[in-house]
Amino acid sequence: MNELVQKLTKEQEIEASLRPERTLENFRAALDRGYVYIKFPNTRGGTELGVRLDPQRSDLTGADFGQRTGSVKIAGELVLDYVPVRLHATVNLDDLKGTGYLEPLPVAGEAQVG
Repeated sequence: MNELVQKLTKEQEIEASLRPERTLENFRAALDRGYVYIKFPNTRGGTELGVRLDPQRSDLTGADFGQRTGSVKIAGELVLDYVPVRLHATVNLDDLKGTGYLEPLPVAGEAQVG
């Protein structure tokens, strides 16, 4: 596993990455589309990852978008530097920041140790 993926397996600060601006409305629209961008700002230059939400592993019930309170738990799989991973992130609605980490996934055809 490469250095970047290894670093991101540790829980750390994340933020929702939204364009044209970082607003709750744009974040909700991304959630509704089922695809969000999450940035890990504490890497060299920051690492922005796009992920398709896994509805079975994500939980949006803790969010009150009308009051702009609570948080959402998002999860989804992607490939980073040829390594399949699952993103786990909690994003607070008040500032669109939170914590997250990557979980390495087994590569198809590889034996699992355990």
